Amino acid sequence: MSGTILIIGGAGFIGSHTADRLLALGYHVRVLDNLQKPVHTKGKPEYLDPAIQFIHADARDRDALLRALRGADAVYHLAAYQDYLNDFSTFFHVNAVSTALLYELIVGERLPVKKVVVASSQFVQGEGRYLRQDGQIIAPTLRPIEQLQRGQWDWVDETGAPLQWQWTAEDHVNPPNAYALSKHSQEQQAMRFGLRYGIPSTALRYSIVQGARQSFYNAYSGACRIFCLHYLLGRAPTLYEDGQQHRDFVNIHDVVDANILALHDPRTDYQVLNVGGGKAYTVAEFDRIVAGAFGKQELQPNIPGQFRFGDTRNACSDTAKLQSLGWQPRRTPHDSVREYVEYLQGQSDLQQILDHAEKTMKGMNVVQSINK
Repeated sequence: MSGTILIIGGAGFIGSHTADRLLALGYHVRVLDNLQKPVHTKGKPEYLDPAIQFIHADARDRDALLRALRGADAVYHLAAYQDYLNDFSTFFHVNAVSTALLYELIVGERLPVKKVVVASSQFVQGEGRYLRQDGQIIAPTLRPIEQLQRGQWDWVDETGAPLQWQWTAEDHVNPPNAYALSKHSQEQQAMRFGLRYGIPSTALRYSIVQGARQSFYNAYSGACRIFCLHYLLGRAPTLYEDGQQHRDFVNIHDVVDANILALHDPRTDYQVLNVGGGKAYTVAEFDRIVAGAFGKQELQPNIPGQFRFGDTRNACSDTAKLQSLGWQPRRTPHDSVREYVEYLQGQSDLQQILDHAEKTMKGMNVVQSINK
């Protein structure tokens, strides 16, 4: 494939790295982005290549999206509303409605788009699958608040026997919140509209993506941002529960590899594919990786027994399906953290970032603690 690629949300973390790769491959890249705050506090980011055709507009703006789509050979839909707020309807307006509009315009205007790649999320899986001691695989949903208040973090069966977490494949769907529900809607639209109207479509279900250009201000950026800012300030972060939650962190460049594969390989058409790191790390292990990157190994994290109700205990994605197509996770969390630290330390407004971090940290205590 050659020609013009539209990236909706292309000024963001994943979108801009994907744009860079596409430019290197010889594509003309067009980006539509609304530069939403707090992700883009200073408008159009400096890291966007000047060769990119940039359209400042919202993905739900029908006229702007149609202009962006005209002449596009393929589309990446990477724009998303990501936060932990309770404005549930916004997740669906931004994530699900924009996806419906994308397909509506392609179909209604008979646009010759050859491929659509939609960004989904590991959050669609929610809490993963677990193995009982009798060999049965089960899919629990939400740990009871009473269990968490006792400081019992791990899943157990009805007899109190521990359950063993499993790598979770794409057929598992257990969305725990509005963001995850909206992402599942995007997946379903890509599969159903794509197949019905002959628009080759792929939904990539990203695990926790890390690397340079992650926002310093968006709460969704998660552990990498929080831990890095703490250690830069010389402060120990707080780990929720006991820090033994398992996650698979995936490097941004491995994600871009998957994005390019989805564009070029017809075997990805009408598929939902996990894009994960391939190795499980506890949150505590990840904390040590970040501390080491700052040379602050002597600082130990605080583990006061606090928790956030609704958090998953273990979430690790099985990437066998994508790996069968030739993709591999080639980078590690060490690579991701090193790249993020270099990006952080190279910012000209570091003091503003640190001031924001201080303010945010003071408001991070809105969590629950175990009953002692």
